[in-house]
Amino acid sequence: SFPASSSFPRHHSPATSQLGVNNTHSWHKTPTRPQTGRSFSSISINAASLFQETNEQKLFNIASELLHTEQAYVGRLALLDEEFCAKLMEEAHKGTFPVDVVKNIFSNICSIHAFHSQFLLPDLEKRMGEWRSKPRIGDILQKLTPFLKMYAEYVKNFDHAMDLLKHWNDRSPQFKSIIQEIQSQEICGSLTLQHHMLEPVQRVPRYEMLLKDYLKKLPQDDPDRRDAEKSLEIIATAATHSNSAIRKSEILKKLMEIYEMLGEEEDIVHPSNEFIKEGHILKLSARNTSATESYLFLFNNMLLYCVPKFSLGGPKYTVRSRIGIDGLKVKETINKDYPHTFQVSGKERTLELQACSEQDKADWIEAVQKTIEIFQQKNESFKSALKEAEEVSEAELGKRAPCWIRDNEVTMCMRCKEPFNAITRRRHHCRACGHVVCWKCSEYKAQLEYDGNKMNKVCKDCYLVLMGKEITEDKKKGILEIADSSIICGYLQHSEKSKIWQKVWCVIPEKESLVLYVYGAQQDVKALSSIPLLGYSVDETVRPGDPPAVFRLSQSNLVHNFSADTDELKHRWLKVIRVAAAGEVPTRPEANGTTSLDNGHQKTRECKSTA
Repeated sequence: SFPASSSFPRHHSPATSQLGVNNTHSWHKTPTRPQTGRSFSSISINAASLFQETNEQKLFNIASELLHTEQAYVGRLALLDEEFCAKLMEEAHKGTFPVDVVKNIFSNICSIHAFHSQFLLPDLEKRMGEWRSKPRIGDILQKLTPFLKMYAEYVKNFDHAMDLLKHWNDRSPQFKSIIQEIQSQEICGSLTLQHHMLEPVQRVPRYEMLLKDYLKKLPQDDPDRRDAEKSLEIIATAATHSNSAIRKSEILKKLMEIYEMLGEEEDIVHPSNEFIKEGHILKLSARNTSATESYLFLFNNMLLYCVPKFSLGGPKYTVRSRIGIDGLKVKETINKDYPHTFQVSGKERTLELQACSEQDKADWIEAVQKTIEIFQQKNESFKSALKEAEEVSEAELGKRAPCWIRDNEVTMCMRCKEPFNAITRRRHHCRACGHVVCWKCSEYKAQLEYDGNKMNKVCKDCYLVLMGKEITEDKKKGILEIADSSIICGYLQHSEKSKIWQKVWCVIPEKESLVLYVYGAQQDVKALSSIPLLGYSVDETVRPGDPPAVFRLSQSNLVHNFSADTDELKHRWLKVIRVAAAGEVPTRPEANGTTSLDNGHQKTRECKSTA
């Protein structure tokens, strides 16, 4: 709970009523009307006096606005700290999701809230109450400047916080439920958590704007001028970093909007993605003269060809093709049946499209062509950086400090070529060659002569050269790589979120008996997904259109639909799943042989017992 920004009228605070802005008071006397016969100089003096008093009123109004916005801001900080952060942390301590996730999302919001609520806001309220004797704010704002380091930390973490928020919102139903519950309350004003988290990023530029207005109205010889100018200098520097974060957040907001328009099924919300252009288009058939109503989304790295689908909640689209910008070509075409046509041709698909006008066609061609050119330039920069780094001779490796490749010059690991992201694959530098590599490619250490033979983090390639030997890799298995005997395994039909049914290979391993792993095929070594069975409920209700021997696993809003070939096989699976869902270690439904669900074909990965 907090005072909303509308609690007080703009330019009117509790201090305003004490001063009686609309009445005559000690520092604001309404000038008397000049009498007939007064000299011109007398009238000029009165005009100058009127201007001075009006200017003083403007200074008060700016200070008053600073107070009102600070009151509302402290309320938003309380919402973030005492509602969102506190309730998510309470749930995290129950083990539902990691405590560190909540800490990393909200960064140092608790410290920022404490400073503003316990120090800055009380100082401003006190000053506005004594404005008659102390009409100044520069000295108070100067107290703020040492604490701007807190904002630097918050702004620096903002992108990572947005990534984590989306990741856990998709991954954890409990996490999502808590956020939605708070967002539905009146206190949130129908705004999302992401919107409220942007408030601290936007606050520093607001201080800068108000302080600039204040200095414009402040006389050169005013005793508050020196403090105000010094405050502005430091605040303006901090605002530069905040403005950059605001621009990034606007990009992220647009990606979130498109993500929702695509039914939250396309993974497009990523800091490396940049929205370019969208719009209605007609897609021409290659087989006949028909045209289909379509919609295009152009990003810096891909083009999404979509078709509209029926939705009560606003425009929704289904992605038919995702065409990469790498290798994409665009050209104007001539079609006797349709005007304003052009063609986009990529590695994945070629589309002939019709724009609504000649200008619209020209805009699309220009946007796509420019996106291709920028993509190619960045790709060339990456190759140049890679070539430059490779020019370091093996003879000098480790004997001299390398020239580090800048983080912003690469978008993927310079060793394994996997793209970087803010959560699972972050940037690291090899201390031997200066390459930007991912954590997997930088988990080796070697002594470097230029650093006094101290052990330093190096990439795999440099390790081989420096140590002069091959690496015996004890490869750690990924979370979805399971090579273990199983309690039960076999083929099932699977459907999630009302999508089409798909035949998958399912495994409940012995060592991880509370987890169901879903593979695309029997010989795959890495699972498509994993389902922690603890807490899931089982539903055997048959609905219209369901395949035979159907059962469902549900938890909050997450539902997995499965179907076995026979009722007997279904009950074997459910016998294991129900035990695992209750948190107990299940046993094999039968222990005589290796017969699996797929007519006896044995899994390459060891399956000592199957359904």
